[in-house]
Order: sequence, then C-alpha cells, then structure tokens
Amino acid sequence: MNNREPIIAVLCGGTSSEREVSLGSGAASAQALARAFPTRLFIVDADALPAGLDPGRHVVFSTLHGTFGEDGGMQRLLDAAGVAYAGCDAASSALTMNKVATKAAAAARGVNVARQLAFAADQKPSVEEVVSALGEQVVVKPSDEGSSVGLTVVTDRDVLGRALAAITRGNWMIEPRIVGRELSVGVLNGKAMGIIEIRPKSGVYDYASKYTAGATEYLAPAPLPESLTRMVRQAAETAFAACGCRDYARVDFILCEQNVNNPLYLLEINTLPGMKDTSLLPKSASCVGLDFTALVRELVSPAVRRFRALL
Repeated sequence: MNNREPIIAVLCGGTSSEREVSLGSGAASAQALARAFPTRLFIVDADALPAGLDPGRHVVFSTLHGTFGEDGGMQRLLDAAGVAYAGCDAASSALTMNKVATKAAAAARGVNVARQLAFAADQKPSVEEVVSALGEQVVVKPSDEGSSVGLTVVTDRDVLGRALAAITRGNWMIEPRIVGRELSVGVLNGKAMGIIEIRPKSGVYDYASKYTAGATEYLAPAPLPESLTRMVRQAAETAFAACGCRDYARVDFILCEQNVNNPLYLLEINTLPGMKDTSLLPKSASCVGLDFTALVRELVSPAVRRFRALL
C-alpha cells in the first residue's frame, strides 16, 4: 500500500438548476478540506470531467448537486477515468436521484413510503385521475430533481390543474400530502448520525424556505422520544443500505404521529447534499460531535483509502 498523500479535487458548479447551491457547497468544503489535505477547487461548467483532473494525484470530493453531478453521470466518467472519489458510486447515485426507484428499493426492505402516481410529462394524468387515486391534498414534484425544485403543494382541484398544466417536460410524481414533522438524518459509513427537525415558517419546506435566511427553524437534535429516535435512525440506515449507498448520504422523512402504526415515511435520499457549515448534513454531524472540518475529513477518508489501495 502506498501512503502518498493525494490532492483533494473539490468539484462544484455544474449545469443543473442547483448550480448556485453547488458553488457555495464547493467553496465551503474546499476551505475546510484544505486544513487536512492539499486541496484544489474545480468549477465544472459542462457535463464532462474538468481539465487537469489526474487519477494518479487527485481524489474527488464532489459537491455537484442535481442532474449529471448527482445522478451517476459524473460518477460514470470518474470510474471510466480511474479516478477515486468520495460518496456513492454510479449505480446508487442513479437510483437515489430517482425518488420513485428510491422508494421502491427502500420499501422492499420494509421502510414505509407514501403512495404515489409517477409519470412522464407527455403522459400526465388528469385532475380527476389524481383526485380519484390520491385525493385533493397532494404534493406534485419532479421525481429526479433536488433542492425542492418544482415542488407544488396542492390544496384543491384548481391548484392541481395549474400544477399539471405547467408540466411540459421531465419525470414527475404526485403523493398524498402527509402533514407531520420533517426530519433529516445524515448517514456516515452506514451509521445514522443526529436527527434534525425542520420547521419552515411558511409551513412548506420549498426552495425559498431552504435558501432564505431565517425562513426555517432547525432543531438539532430533534426533540423525539428515544423510541422514535431509534426508529428514524434504523429506517435511515436501512434505506441507505437498500439503495447501495457508499460512504455518506442524507435521508429525509416525514413523521406523522397521528398514524400510530406506521408514523414514519421516507421522502428521499440525497447522496450529495448541501455542504455549507449550516447545511443539514453538517447539522446532523454536529449532534455526534463532528464539526464541519472534522466531517469533511471523515467524508473523504474512505476515498483516500481507495486511492492508496490502487497505487
């Protein structure tokens, strides 16, 4: 085994609708990683490997959120080039980017999920078909985007009609609106960290609630009884394993305490979640004693070991 120290190549930017979020994640992560490793920040402007990436010197820590960066596209290019990288591999990245596939894989392992209608834009259901299957109170969202891009909370048939009419491309899903407590938990090397409760002041954790200062309250750790804490942690670890995840991810749930038998519903798995020091994964890590610098060091360490094993 060769113990040569790699350069950590932090990838950020990208071509998706989450580019600006990614730029912030990349800058924060590169600054923190530079405290432990030689580090270089690469701003990605195309669906391709950035120029200058060297499999013999670089270990990639990607903060490319959304399509291409998070859906297996970049991971497949890194694999083909022989570049070691932190986080989920191409197959699990592609699976978890699709919320429908994620729910199916997790449900097969016993994780509770909501009912849904899944469809492509050119095969969207009618208002009556949605209401008949799921009721009027539903959530419409892309099945393969992050950061709550395109999410609409529907309260009646008129809102549903407008939401459906606005869909012109892509893959979508509609779920019943489950009113409850929004929870998020980071998973590091297969083990759940702290549980965060998300309380948006608007009542909906949409793009504005995520990225507007002061729009959302975060409780870290979430005030939950021990029995529910164990349930959430176990569900997060099960979903992580069911989807073939590697190294780290963030798993999101809705807790509906009125449903006594099955109160917890999986929402999604984020394999490359936000990585500013105020983001949800760092908040989860802080609950188990990892500050932001220690967290990013832990996140990249398995990839550094894989890099050394290849030399």
